[in-house]
Amino acid sequence: MRVGLGYDSHVFEQGKSLVLGGVEIPFEYGLKAHSDGDVLIHAIIDALYGAAALGDIGSHFPDTDEKWRGADSRRLLEFAAKDLASAGFRIVNIDSTIICERPKLVPHIEKIRASLAKLLGKEERDISIKAKTNEKMDAVGEGRGIAVHSVALIESYKE
Repeated sequence: MRVGLGYDSHVFEQGKSLVLGGVEIPFEYGLKAHSDGDVLIHAIIDALYGAAALGDIGSHFPDTDEKWRGADSRRLLEFAAKDLASAGFRIVNIDSTIICERPKLVPHIEKIRASLAKLLGKEERDISIKAKTNEKMDAVGEGRGIAVHSVALIESYKE
């Protein structure tokens, strides 16, 4: 068994859709990013690559590569899952915490879990998503963006 820790954050930007875990969340802002800005999927990808010691999201999908401009992060997650499988690993579970003052995410958590479970070929019970505020501290607490921490547990199936 191996564990990986992932993190990502993005500031809000007008004129974009807010997407978390492949689910569009009704909100007045989206997230500024090279890809679609799905900060949750980005943190999960980082956790998965970290657990397998395969680098990080930036080494696989650099923001300097125009190929990934506006990319659907669900596609990036599919690539990451395939990279893990090629390296002989399978996902056991994922636990993520989304940190933002707004929008309120509780009404969307189950839909996000279902989306991620489907993308990864897992049961919903293997995907944990929590939403927290930052109690008005720092840029996230001031409502200027979203941050996510993710932990992934993987196991080898080749040993």
